[in-house]
Amino acid sequence: MNKRLTVRRTPITIFVDGDIFTKLSYLVWGLSNMVRGQIVKGAMYLALELAYIYYMITNGLTSLANMATLGTHEQGMAFDESLGIYVVQQGDNSMLMLLYGVVAIVITAMAIVVWMTSVYSGEDARQRKLAGRKVYGILDDVTSLFDTHIVRLFLSLPLLGILVFTVTPLIYMILMAFTNYDADHQPPGHLFTWVGLENFRAIMDASGKLGSTFLPILGWTLVWAVAACFSCYFGGMFLAILINSKGIKLKKLWRTVFVLAMAVPSFISLLVISTMLGKNGIINVLLQNWGFTTEALPFLTNATWARGTIIIVNLWAGIPATMLMVSGILMNIPPELYESASIDGANPVQQFVKITFPYMLQVTTPYLITNFIGNINNFGVIYFLTGGGPSTLDYYKGAGKTDLLVTWLYKLTNDSNDYNLAATLGILIFIISAVFSMITYAQARISENEEALQ
Repeated sequence: MNKRLTVRRTPITIFVDGDIFTKLSYLVWGLSNMVRGQIVKGAMYLALELAYIYYMITNGLTSLANMATLGTHEQGMAFDESLGIYVVQQGDNSMLMLLYGVVAIVITAMAIVVWMTSVYSGEDARQRKLAGRKVYGILDDVTSLFDTHIVRLFLSLPLLGILVFTVTPLIYMILMAFTNYDADHQPPGHLFTWVGLENFRAIMDASGKLGSTFLPILGWTLVWAVAACFSCYFGGMFLAILINSKGIKLKKLWRTVFVLAMAVPSFISLLVISTMLGKNGIINVLLQNWGFTTEALPFLTNATWARGTIIIVNLWAGIPATMLMVSGILMNIPPELYESASIDGANPVQQFVKITFPYMLQVTTPYLITNFIGNINNFGVIYFLTGGGPSTLDYYKGAGKTDLLVTWLYKLTNDSNDYNLAATLGILIFIISAVFSMITYAQARISENEEALQ
C-alpha cells in the first residue's frame, strides 16, 4: 500500500481505480474529501464549484456567446414617441464584450485547475484512508501553509496578480489582433468584428502600404538592436579593461565619472541632446561659428544621419552600465591565466582573444540576450531623441525612418487608434524576440558544451 502512494496518478487512472465516491467527486467537487473526513476542505471545493456554476449561468455563458459576434446592435438615434424627440439608443460594446469573454475564459481555466486539485486531494485522502494513515484536516493544511508549504502561501498573491494584471490583458491583446478594431470601428458608436488573419496578411504584404512600411522598420529595428547591443557591450568591455589596467590610477574616481551619466533620468538627457542637435541647436551653431561647416548638419532630419546619431548617443547611456558589470567579472578572472599566457609569449591582444573575451562571453550571454531584446523594445531613445523621424509619405500613417516596431506600435495606438494593427505588431515583436533569444541561448549552450569537451 505504501508503495502505491508513490505512483504518479492521472485523472483517468484515478477515475478508473477509484471507488464510487471518487467517481462522483468529478461531478460534485470535494465529495471524496468529505467522505474521508475532510468536511471543511470538501465544503470549500463544493462552494467554489457552486460559485463557478452561478457565475456561468448569470454571466459567463452570455459573455462567451457574445465573443462569437462581438455585438450586433450599434449605438444610434431612435425616435422616442413618449418624448416626441430622437434620443440616443445604447448599443452593444464590442470592447467590453471581448473583455468579459476573456475574463470568462480565465475564470474557466482557473475552475479547471481547482477541479483537478479537488480530484487529487480527494484521491490523496482515499489513499491515506486505505493505508491506515492520518487524513489531514483543515487545521493541518493551514498549519502546513505556514511551515512546509509556506512557499505556496507567498506565491498565491503574486500568482493572482499575474492572472489579473498580466495573463488577462495579454489574452485580450492577442485576440484584438484578430479583429478590425481600428479608427473606423470605435465602440460604442461602431462595433468591431473578427477578421481572422487579415491583419497579419496586410502587414506581411510587401506590395501594400502597410507591408511596405513594416519590412523597412523591421530591418532597421534589427540593425539598431544589433548595433546598440554590441557597440555598448564592446565599448563597455574596452572601458572596463582600460580602467582596470595596472597603470591607471584613481580607478574608483574614473568609474564614478562614467556612472554619472546613469544618475540623470535618461528621458531628460535625451530631450536636451535632441535640442542640442537640432538645426538651430548649440552644436550646429558652434560648428558654423568655428568654421567647420557653412550650414546646419542634418543630425535629426536626414534618415542616415539620424540613425547614426541615435547609435552614437546610445553609447553615452549604454557603455557605463556595461562597464560596471564587466568590471566585476574582470576581477574574478584568475590572474594566473594572464601570467601563464605572458610566459608563453602571448601579447595583450592574444590574451584578450583567448582568455578575457571567452570568459566574458560565457558569463554575460544572458545579459546580451536581455540587452538585445531590450533594444528591440527601446522606446525611450528613439521617441525622445527623434520621435521616430524624419517622417516620410512613403510610410504608413506617420511612421518615420528611425521608428522601431515598438515606437510605430505606439503611434498606431496613440495617433491612429489602429489597435488591431498595434496588437498584431505586439505579437510579431514577441515572436521575433523569442526566436532570437532561443537561437542565441542555444548557440551559447552549444559553445559551452564544446568547451567542456575540449
